[in-house]
Amino acid sequence: MALMHRQHDRHANHVFEVVRSGLHDSDNDVVTRSWSRCLNEYHLHPDKLNEPAIIASSALQNRCERQADVIDCARYEMTTLYQQLADMESAVVLTDTDGVIIHMVASPEFAAEVAPLGMVAGGMWSETEAGTNGMGTCLASARPVSIRRDDHFFSRFTQLTCSAVPVYDPSGAIAAVLDVTSRSSMLQQHLLVLLGMTARMIENRLIDRRFGNAHPLHFHSRPEFVYTLHEGRLAVDDDGRVLAANRSALFQLGLNSMDDIRSRRIEDLFQTSLEDMLQRSTLSSFHPVVTYRANAALRFFAVARRPASDAASQASLPTGSNAISAQAAMAAGAAAARRPMRVASPRMATVVDTTFKDPRLVSYLETARRVIARQAPVLLCGETGSGKEVFARAVHDASPHAHGAFVAVNCASLPETLIESELFGYRAGAFTGAQRTGRRGKILQADGGTLFLDEIADMPLELQARLLRVLDERQVTPLGTEESHTVDFQLISASHRHLPTLVREGRFREDLYYRLAGIELQLPPLRDREDKYDLIRDVLASEAGGDGMLSPGAERALMEYHWPGNIRQLRYVLRSAAALADGQPITREHLPSLFASAPPAAAPVAPSPAPIVMALPAASAANEAPIPKLNPIQANERQVLMQMLEQNRWNVSNVAKALDVSRNTLYRKLHKLHIEISHPD
Repeated sequence: MALMHRQHDRHANHVFEVVRSGLHDSDNDVVTRSWSRCLNEYHLHPDKLNEPAIIASSALQNRCERQADVIDCARYEMTTLYQQLADMESAVVLTDTDGVIIHMVASPEFAAEVAPLGMVAGGMWSETEAGTNGMGTCLASARPVSIRRDDHFFSRFTQLTCSAVPVYDPSGAIAAVLDVTSRSSMLQQHLLVLLGMTARMIENRLIDRRFGNAHPLHFHSRPEFVYTLHEGRLAVDDDGRVLAANRSALFQLGLNSMDDIRSRRIEDLFQTSLEDMLQRSTLSSFHPVVTYRANAALRFFAVARRPASDAASQASLPTGSNAISAQAAMAAGAAAARRPMRVASPRMATVVDTTFKDPRLVSYLETARRVIARQAPVLLCGETGSGKEVFARAVHDASPHAHGAFVAVNCASLPETLIESELFGYRAGAFTGAQRTGRRGKILQADGGTLFLDEIADMPLELQARLLRVLDERQVTPLGTEESHTVDFQLISASHRHLPTLVREGRFREDLYYRLAGIELQLPPLRDREDKYDLIRDVLASEAGGDGMLSPGAERALMEYHWPGNIRQLRYVLRSAAALADGQPITREHLPSLFASAPPAAAPVAPSPAPIVMALPAASAANEAPIPKLNPIQANERQVLMQMLEQNRWNVSNVAKALDVSRNTLYRKLHKLHIEISHPD
């Protein structure tokens, strides 16, 4: 106890010394300026041990009722964030604009530990009550903050680390603060990134909630970012006037605040009208269409929809984890909402058709159509980016279940803690933070249609058993209930890994493999496709709006390149080249990534399955121990990734973009293939 008092005294003396020294005059020091406010404006003392300030339950209920839509929009996202953190000694907290906690997600044990500090629903964490802390200082400074242990003003909070970000309502005002509090001694900068992403998801949900009678308009300068967290979002009334916008929309349009956009017409922002955008979006099956900034040459890709309230009156669909996809389903039908992303352009249909001009793919497609018509599953194998999902979509479109939904699930992109609830769904109250109405899983959503399980090899073993039972019994039981639902769906699975090898290694269930592989088709990589020339031309037409031209040298380089990232890499290379060429013919100089290292004609050679020593500079190679034995497929994967890393100078972010995967997914793959990243990213 004496030691604790001495520590508290040292902390208090440090606070007084810093404030007296005038360090708080620094424009960049959020903590010392907060300490100054606590001492000079609020007249607090670092060692004053008052009881935690907690409002009465009736007052808390009133606050929660006033903030009901904010809480509803935040509840699921907070639970998801808590599961991503996977830290039992942490809490995800939501406060109102007065710093009062209105919702919290934490383990029962940690909640009990921090309750005496006032970290409970109704606890008051404004700076005036709790001094410098994540929630209160975020409100006071109106910016994201991280408050690590001794950064707190009060000594009793110095065992906590807090990170907090503001959540804005559609008017641009702060509606709440989202915080993560833990006992971590490290200042985890990645938390602010995760919190910022979660706040944006909550903000997008708020726009949907408060403007359900408005037309949603989604846009971005890059088509692959439409329907993602990064898209710009507008709510537009029937007259084409903007009612609300998210922060990404303001940023992309070069505007500073909602005051700069509120009540402006679509024609003031884009070279189009609301009716024209609605018509073109409908004709494109709600894939992004091209438009331009008003009075500027900036190109955007956009989709406009009818109000969600109009669609809801025609069809009632459950709310999923993604508010955008649920809204899309109501507006255009579940099948259209889950189609692979394509850019609507005069050549769009050509791009899709030429995907299957390769004789092998044409033959495979016909075989898959016949097999799936007999209710037999199809397993697609092929390298990353070789078009497995596009092929699966084509099979679905020509199948007896084409009228149903095409539901794609990427098993590698979902945390293990979420895969089960994503696939099987859950009933209301199945676990802490579950949606009050429950949630249908992907399998139930695919009833009457097609379930596409991408990267099936990454599904955890314990869930493989549940999936096998569903496939055998054709019944699914959501989490938290004993009620089973009969389902009828077609199954297409895909993997870039060799499943028989994983079966031999005990990393994939043998019985599930045989259940998935009604027929197994090996899709050819881009470098081996006979329609590569046509495909390059059509992808270029899609990316350059029909105006792209290739010089003979650029065309030869593209044809000779080995394309480790396949069609996905080709699309990004041509998109960048079209931007660099700026309307002129594309030359070799516009294809820098193709000439970063080895000559493009050097196709990757599958190494021997013998142990491989990673090729590093001489200074570090001597210290490298031989890596464990790899099978031929893994060795080939490793060789391709090593080449891409060398081409991108070991910049993991660039390689992840080229392969169109997240950095976390790529890091997991590098770890599995024993590639150590010691170079700066």
